[in-house]
Amino acid sequence: MTDTTTALESLAARLTETAPGLRVETGPGSTGPYAYDASNYRVPPRAVVFPRSADDVVAVLRACRDTGIPVTARGGGTSMAGNAVGPGVVLDLSRYLNRILDIDPVTRTARVEAGVILDALRSATALHGLTFGPDPSSHSRCTLGGMIGNDACGNRSVRHGRTSSHIEALEIVTADGVRAVADRTGLHPVDPADADQVARLEAAVRRLIGENLEPIRTELGQIPRQVSGYQLHHLLPERGFDMARALVGTEGSCAVVTAATVRLVATAQASALLTLGYDDVVDAAEDVPEILRWNPTAVEGMDEAIVATMRARRGPDSVTGLPQGRAWLYVELDGDDQATVDTRAAELLDVLTAQGRTTGGRVVESAAERRSLWRVREDGAGLAARLVDGGESWPGWEDSAVAPENLAGYLRDFRKLLADHGLTGVMYGHFGAGCVHVRIDFDLATDTGRAATRRFLHEAAALVVAHGGTLSGEHGDGRARGELLEVMYSHRLIRAFADFKEVFDPEGLLNPGVIVAPAPLDADLALHQIQPLATEFTFPHDEDGFAGAARRCVGVGRCRSDAGGVMCPSYRATGEESDSTRGRARLLQEMVRGELVQDGWRSTEVRDALDLCLSCKACSSDCPVGVDMATYKAEFLHHHYKGRLRPRSHYSLGWLPLTSALVGHVARPVNALLRGPLGKLLARLGGVTTRRRIPAFASRQALRRALRTARSGEPARTVLFVDSFTRAFRPDVAGSVSRVLADAGLPCTTEDGLCCGLTWVSTGQLSVARRVMARTVARLDNGDDRPVVVAEPSCAAALKRDVPELLGTDAARRVAARVHTLTGALTDLAVPGWTPPELPDNVVLQTHCHEYAGFKGRHPRDLLRRLGVTKVDEAEGCCGLAGNFGFEAEHYDTSMAVADLALKPRLDAIDQDAPAVVVADGFSCATQIDHLAGDRGIRALHLAELLDPAADRPGQPGENS
Repeated sequence: MTDTTTALESLAARLTETAPGLRVETGPGSTGPYAYDASNYRVPPRAVVFPRSADDVVAVLRACRDTGIPVTARGGGTSMAGNAVGPGVVLDLSRYLNRILDIDPVTRTARVEAGVILDALRSATALHGLTFGPDPSSHSRCTLGGMIGNDACGNRSVRHGRTSSHIEALEIVTADGVRAVADRTGLHPVDPADADQVARLEAAVRRLIGENLEPIRTELGQIPRQVSGYQLHHLLPERGFDMARALVGTEGSCAVVTAATVRLVATAQASALLTLGYDDVVDAAEDVPEILRWNPTAVEGMDEAIVATMRARRGPDSVTGLPQGRAWLYVELDGDDQATVDTRAAELLDVLTAQGRTTGGRVVESAAERRSLWRVREDGAGLAARLVDGGESWPGWEDSAVAPENLAGYLRDFRKLLADHGLTGVMYGHFGAGCVHVRIDFDLATDTGRAATRRFLHEAAALVVAHGGTLSGEHGDGRARGELLEVMYSHRLIRAFADFKEVFDPEGLLNPGVIVAPAPLDADLALHQIQPLATEFTFPHDEDGFAGAARRCVGVGRCRSDAGGVMCPSYRATGEESDSTRGRARLLQEMVRGELVQDGWRSTEVRDALDLCLSCKACSSDCPVGVDMATYKAEFLHHHYKGRLRPRSHYSLGWLPLTSALVGHVARPVNALLRGPLGKLLARLGGVTTRRRIPAFASRQALRRALRTARSGEPARTVLFVDSFTRAFRPDVAGSVSRVLADAGLPCTTEDGLCCGLTWVSTGQLSVARRVMARTVARLDNGDDRPVVVAEPSCAAALKRDVPELLGTDAARRVAARVHTLTGALTDLAVPGWTPPELPDNVVLQTHCHEYAGFKGRHPRDLLRRLGVTKVDEAEGCCGLAGNFGFEAEHYDTSMAVADLALKPRLDAIDQDAPAVVVADGFSCATQIDHLAGDRGIRALHLAELLDPAADRPGQPGENS
């Protein structure tokens, strides 16, 4: 038995005694995702602990002190400098320690636990016309504790500055387990019994400051974004010994923050966004001093690579409102009156235009455009990580800052340094605060590349210091820049940093390896050379195949958001890191690495992490780096179960296209059988939940009747692909699609008897899927170039993406290029001037996740609005059924929890006296709606049924009944 194992067992025993019920995880499936944050580093912890209270944190720190195990506090895990990974115990404060304890609108303060997500606080304070000023781009998933740890700033730091400026008090636990409050006057014990110990600690800090007044006064606090090192200048006598602000930015290396009292600011009554185009980022930086004279709230910059990647990933309409240029600034102005703010924005645009550096500019008036533009900027870190050309870039020098008036000169010299080293950087950041985020195409996988990276970073540190700047402007030093602090600060100040940490943490157990006694910047790098894995999918967009695909995840954590977009429904339902897209991707990276997870494709840890993935594909669109977990899951399941008995549902549901085709010949007796007791027995035998009604199968005659009545007699301009779900369960939809296409000037011929292979893909039976797909492609790739329209969005998405990526043939790619959903066909191909029959004013819409993710800019919401529907109330999120997922007995509860997030509230809000029209093109979505609606008389229509010229009009008697 190793010393590590003995210490861990001793720790577990101690915690069982002192903190009963405390959740402690030690297996690879739990610790693997916590080996990473959003940085270049990988440090596997021995255990992950999930405290629910400050007392739990006390118990952990005391136990770790007694066993000599280091502790790293972690919030959202979005740190880019390696601040949130550590070799001992990782404290996940975000899981349970996340309550908003108090909001006082009168004093404009709030008391929050460390794990509170920034957006949760902003939502709660918005009810009082207040907000928390600092707003990092990760606001939807970063925690207040993490912001305090890094002294985070954000997009509006020109106005609101750093987190430290908004802290009244911190509730901390010291390394030896003492609770104290750090405020603007010093340090105070929570328990009077600890008064002497806390007083000794404060006295030691006061002595330290008194002995180092000269370097603290002359080296710290020189520019607005100087975050590097410890901010000891807040403890100077003339600053009032503000212990709270001094502990902000210490990255959990001096104490663990469990709660904070923060200051709030009033929300702006009016604002305007100005977008400015430039030939390059240096020209943009030259205009910053003039812009700052106009008292903006934000001055944000980015280059063309980020915009191009966003458009490629989410469609050309995902970025609108930018003027011509190769670099851009966003300038936000605010005030009390919209007309006055708009006038100021127009005046500023005139001034900047006259100065002659801009290539164009405009005031963005559309709220939708403003949201779109801010999302591009907020996703900068992820979009820059994996660009449209497939190139990869990395942090490490992503947070340097200078005084804003020095920014242009610094950027000019920095670009020359990049060129001298043969490197390329993608730039974005808070130009108004002089802070530049840049991701660089370092080679971190080879010894030669790592040595070159080390040389570059030391030269970059010297360069930013020469420009009067700082290594870090808001991300902290962490493992990436701790070594470089000696380039920036004197030996005397470095010694003072070490003494400060020693006062709080004499054993060096709190977040070791950052700031003080830092680990080498090239130690513990996650990237490594790998052997390619043989796979079924071709992974055409990833140079290293499956390994490169899994490596797309760089930890930015958008999948941990609980609002906006669709990703990640399982995380939103469970709140577990291992159920997030990031957690799964990190565990797949561990599988590829073969150290922590050692049994490759047979890994039960990876299987369990993937179990609650709904294969919704939302991550392939919402994730800034384009992680496609549905594909990774299919690939894994194929190998995991190869040559082995599979779960029963893989047979009963995975082979549904075949069984449903057979049942179509005897639909009536089979339906009768399934409605009786024998049906429940068959469901159990097939691994299918008995808590849902099995949809009734349609007969083959029903499909023939539906298509016969829909024939228009006109020459076909499109091909209607009759997918397995439409054929088996709702053939009338095929008839409606045919009539709608004809009405829109797109009469169709039909292709029946084919399958996209989706159910075999989602259950990881890729050999069968390949054969099914090959047959379908052979039939469709016959020289016909007419558009292929598919009623079922999931089948359309499979033909569009899965088929070419699994088969990898030119024929498959030709077929994929012809595929449209009905929405896409009507948006892109309908004859000019086509208008459908009268539509209702209000529609409740559930968009299929695969349509949302796979057909960029072709969403039913936009089409319905264009066709005249006044209000489209969209349930933004997954329905929860997700094909086979919600029918599997073990997934029913998660399926319903996902439905509770967005779909069920929309259905519950429907007025029973005036039932709304509900539209859901996906068969699984419609089935879930039917299940949720019960006997309320709500039925989901396919878009084709809504637009069908032969149908009863929505809102007339009998509709949705």
